[in-house]
Amino acid sequence: MSVATARLAAPVAVPAPGPRTIAVAAGDGIGPEIMDAVLAVLASADPGLGFQPVTVGLEAYRNGALSGFGPEVMDAIAEHGVILKGPITTPQGGGYKSVNVSLRKSLGLYANLRPCVAYHPFIATRHPAMDVVIVRENEEDTYAGIEHRQSEEVYQCLKLITRPGCERIVRYAFEYARSHGRRKVTCMTKDNIMKLTDGLFHKVFDEIAAEYPEIANEHMIIDIGTAKMAVDPERFDVVVAPNLYGDILSDVAAEVAGSIGIAPSSNIGRDCAMFEAVHGSAPDIAGRDIANPSGLLLSAVMMLVHLGRNEAATRIHNAWLRTVEDGLLTADMAPADGRAPVGTRAFSQAVIDRLGQLPRTLAAVDYPPAEAAPAPTLTATPVLRTISRKVLVGVDVFVNWDEANRNPDVLGERLQGQAAPHWRLSLVTNRGVKVFPKGFKQTLCTDHWRCRFLASADGRATPIAIAELLLRLDAAGLDAVKTENLYTFDGVPGYSQAQGE
Repeated sequence: MSVATARLAAPVAVPAPGPRTIAVAAGDGIGPEIMDAVLAVLASADPGLGFQPVTVGLEAYRNGALSGFGPEVMDAIAEHGVILKGPITTPQGGGYKSVNVSLRKSLGLYANLRPCVAYHPFIATRHPAMDVVIVRENEEDTYAGIEHRQSEEVYQCLKLITRPGCERIVRYAFEYARSHGRRKVTCMTKDNIMKLTDGLFHKVFDEIAAEYPEIANEHMIIDIGTAKMAVDPERFDVVVAPNLYGDILSDVAAEVAGSIGIAPSSNIGRDCAMFEAVHGSAPDIAGRDIANPSGLLLSAVMMLVHLGRNEAATRIHNAWLRTVEDGLLTADMAPADGRAPVGTRAFSQAVIDRLGQLPRTLAAVDYPPAEAAPAPTLTATPVLRTISRKVLVGVDVFVNWDEANRNPDVLGERLQGQAAPHWRLSLVTNRGVKVFPKGFKQTLCTDHWRCRFLASADGRATPIAIAELLLRLDAAGLDAVKTENLYTFDGVPGYSQAQGE
């Protein structure tokens, strides 16, 4: 029998087991039944563990908490340091915010760790050697949730990427790779299109990668990277990505490994952590005793390692492996020998019955004692930088305009008449494509126009000059719905060119 170091090791180990209470949120849909199954296993393997239930999700929404949780939840997490959370359903519309996103951001859980491991030949997969860890940035990107409706036809979502956020998650990925004996870190972005935001993530990756010469590194564009993950996941080891890409990529990787139902995750911050399965609340199968508790159970294993309760983590994980080997699988894991799948409760009881046993074929896990467990550095010493010379050189004014058959030349001429004395109209775009001057009649135009004004040769860009420009546009009957100041930083434009410019 081979014994491998644990592939689901959580990144932080704290001193020694004793009586310990954790916050527990059952969640929605299948959440309550898989949480009951998991807590039964935890209680059997670690009698010193206690559970404080908290209300998160639909019940909290119905009680008036638009965030999906109340202050008592934050108090419990602050007291205990961890929460084990079932899947949540977020109501559509009505101003409701995602519980997952709100908790991650409110608690500073910046690193989302998602191991995706194949368990061949017992769980069907085309990639038996797959063992990939997705490190997903957890607080920024489009998940900032800053959206606006600006016209009858146009809605926007702001994508926010920060240098400190990039540095923290990229360093975390390399520290994780170093402390867990991983050989390579791959960064995935779309910086061939989003040259500033994704470009920053890529740039920071290259800077930090240079500090880890023993670890191979590479960058891939996210679309081809996701395609490669689907057909050749063995080529990857640790993958780090911005929030949205990491979310999508980890779901793809989990399904390729065998089933998203077995995919665990941890959300790690400086002061606390949250553990949850990757999958959703699956209300269509709730209450039918067919849901797979494995993703949440393996997340609980990561939690135990995080808490320094390594012996219990080892016993549960090996019992789970033995259960899988014995062919006691839920429906989504598709028993290969044709036997009938087991239900949620029967699966958890099978794991309990095998506590203390080791797998016969799959590599057993052996989580080292807490004091010996390597842990990635969660924070790094800030790098002192020279402050750039920031100069205001223009302004993009976004106009809601729906006149004259949406002829860009008509709008352009009206805008030019309002530009002097401090500005010159550089261009007008629609959905990012230049339509004035010299646009193309084939370009589809909506009622939302970006109008770029740059400082004229005899003018100077100032906030007052911008305000005066907006007053003139308003007097001319033009509806300015948004502005973005244009700056250079040490002479380098801090704004993107238009498509077709």
